[in-house]
Amino acid sequence: MGMGVMLGACAQDNGHGGNVAAGEFVEYMVEEHQFDRDALNNLMREAQRKESILKAIKRPAEKVKPWHEYRKLFITGQRISDGVDFWDKNVQALKLAEQKYGVRPELIVSIIGIETHYGGNMGSYRVLDALSTLAFNYPRRADFFTKELENFLLLVREQGMDPQILKGSYAGAMGYGQFMPSSYRNYAVDFNSDGKTDIWTDPEDAIGSIANYFVEHGWKRGEAVAVITSPRANADLTLVNDGLEPKWTVGLFNAKGFPTTAQVSPDMPAGVFSLDTDTGKQYWLGLNNFYVLTRYNRSRLYAMAVYELAQEIIKARGGST
Repeated sequence: MGMGVMLGACAQDNGHGGNVAAGEFVEYMVEEHQFDRDALNNLMREAQRKESILKAIKRPAEKVKPWHEYRKLFITGQRISDGVDFWDKNVQALKLAEQKYGVRPELIVSIIGIETHYGGNMGSYRVLDALSTLAFNYPRRADFFTKELENFLLLVREQGMDPQILKGSYAGAMGYGQFMPSSYRNYAVDFNSDGKTDIWTDPEDAIGSIANYFVEHGWKRGEAVAVITSPRANADLTLVNDGLEPKWTVGLFNAKGFPTTAQVSPDMPAGVFSLDTDTGKQYWLGLNNFYVLTRYNRSRLYAMAVYELAQEIIKARGGST
């Protein structure tokens, strides 16, 4: 049987409908990374094309909720109390992560709480199915998901994992902190030095990996995340919600009508944003570390949910020690 026929048969068997891209991907992995052609063909034959994944990725994005509605999705009594439990169970790893990386425990706990409810919901799709379905059947983002499939196969080879059993989201995000494979390979760490970098079943590795991700994206030890501001009557409101990146400084915002009573240095980078609360608009200065939170998920509301859930968990725990 010629190679073209064989790859076509593989693609047909695995539900990728004879997709030429699947065959090209196998050849690329053989040439670029010395994968065994027969073994990879067998794996691609096992991969399932999932209509539910294609439906999920094409679903129109929800209209952005106002903050007071968005907040209620994530900052709940259950998520706060479960966050206290997760912190108590992993107190040593969280302390070590703060010592090594300078990331406060409550923020790591909050990220894990929002992403997977402390590991309770890491996703039900096989990562292999999610990434292959999107790489070979979703042209709009095929390049991105093909690269993630490549990283996934390299990851499981490096870690000695079985690619057919690992589960994640419909987009292929994995583990406690929902890392994509490229983030896993670039930022995940073997935080407890047991020889495996495992963010699926090992909360210690997940904690260290999230802290490392923050640091690699510019986290500054000991700095605040966001501070509230009450705009003066002459405030330049054209500056509000002007992108995620902090383009100005606290001092310049003060000069433009956005003062803060918080103890933050006037030369700290900042951006100003507004939130729609039940009682009207609230204004905040997002500092460098707030921007780092948006590098985890490019959403101001997401970053604020992480920050506020973190504060609620500290309160419920009776302090931050």
